[in-house]
Amino acid sequence: MNIASYRAPALLSRIRHRLPSQSLSYSASSFVCRQSRHSFNRIQPFASATPEPKSSQSREAPPSSSSSSTSEIKGGSTSSSTWETPSRASTSSNESLPPGWEDEPDWNITKFDQLPHRTFGFNQHMIINEEFKESLRQILWQFRAPIRYAFAYGSGVFPQSNGDVKPESLSPHPHPPEAIKTWQRGGGKIIDFIFGVSFTEHWHSLNLHQHRDHYSALGSLGSGPVTKVQENWGAGVYFNPYITVNGTMIKYGVVNLKTLQRDLSDWDTLYLAGRLQKPVKILRDDPKVRLANQINLISAVRTALLMLPEKFTEKELYNEIASISYTGDPRIRFRSENPNKVSNIVTHQLPNFRLLYNPLIEDLPNVSLNDPRCYQQGWEQDSESDCMLEQDMDPVKRGNMVRRLPRAFREKLYFLYQGKFAIPGNQFNEMLEQAQDEDKEGFRRREGTEFDRRIAGEPDLREMVRKAIQQTVEWPSTSQSVKGFITAGVGRGWRYLQEKRQKSKQA
Repeated sequence: MNIASYRAPALLSRIRHRLPSQSLSYSASSFVCRQSRHSFNRIQPFASATPEPKSSQSREAPPSSSSSSTSEIKGGSTSSSTWETPSRASTSSNESLPPGWEDEPDWNITKFDQLPHRTFGFNQHMIINEEFKESLRQILWQFRAPIRYAFAYGSGVFPQSNGDVKPESLSPHPHPPEAIKTWQRGGGKIIDFIFGVSFTEHWHSLNLHQHRDHYSALGSLGSGPVTKVQENWGAGVYFNPYITVNGTMIKYGVVNLKTLQRDLSDWDTLYLAGRLQKPVKILRDDPKVRLANQINLISAVRTALLMLPEKFTEKELYNEIASISYTGDPRIRFRSENPNKVSNIVTHQLPNFRLLYNPLIEDLPNVSLNDPRCYQQGWEQDSESDCMLEQDMDPVKRGNMVRRLPRAFREKLYFLYQGKFAIPGNQFNEMLEQAQDEDKEGFRRREGTEFDRRIAGEPDLREMVRKAIQQTVEWPSTSQSVKGFITAGVGRGWRYLQEKRQKSKQA
């Protein structure tokens, strides 16, 4: 019987008989059923009156030139002919945005229909194959501890190369579902997850009770010490690597939603904000996180524009964005990460980057696509085209971009130029006060000051921005890597490091 013929209450009633009540209280209410135009049975996130973002590309499949029928998955790629290409106007998720949505974000929202626009943030939801997506969601159902926000990321979800099919004997997955095995073309890679939770210590308490084997010896001390290590060291994430769930080997990181929201909006570590600046598959959504991530994404565009010349290509833009989280990362410095990782990500996920960022580019007044190819039918899914863009180099507009950088990151850039300009401390403190995002009367409209415009006109702006990124990323990323030997255990931590170094040597 087609599940799409049921209304949501009927579906939830059936779920109650099959899932633990504890998990249901947080998760079952977030699903509603409907039938897609290609007769797939789809379960979509549901919150208030807003459904999961539904792209006009109605079939969930990765953008790739490899061929397949519309009813089967082919190793992580599907023919572009199965996609229905929308007009540029229809892809925008920011139409009719109210003015000042960035200046006065409402962090008290609890429902999706309280976001600035009914389709706000739909660009964050990547399109992947339906069966593969359902396999990822089934992994989440194996955790009784409540997961409020979740996404899967990395090369196990979005291919970063055109490598040959590997024998199943080399797969890390003991007995994966057929959809995962087919999507990853036999060989397979570990699938990475991030779980956003509301109450960290409570979450670990429940998870330790259900999955004690996921934790190192630290878990024997209880959820209190585990939480302190998570929140006081590194970037506030607790990773459990080399975990088998539903026959699939995964690595999952746990983060408090407030920590995640702060990093997305302020860039205090860029550890998770950087991951979400690249295509990921969101499996459970949250309105506050979606709002914060939209700020994160538009901030990434502005940061890249400050480092680019007047005219540039799409790949140059996306390479700058994708490299943000790797600038200062010790894994790059010590060659425990593929040195070609950034270019591989952009080259093999170009259509996904367009889906993620084109609506934001259209919303910015100082940059535009300046290439006739971007008006051709189906250009969004053409991974071979590399369209030209052009930005307005007017110092006032560029000064406004500096002023609209995330707060913690902007302050680092200000301090760098304080040293360069030899600005006295008292005068600099007054400038910082003027640059505050809010005062006792409320939020301020973020328009560039004379200091912002001076920074925007400096010839070394690119180098200074990259230095500010490095200062933001380096310490949290380094301490997070060291923490991995405690949270994962020495054995699994060393195994992870060696595998990363081996991949770097093979690049």
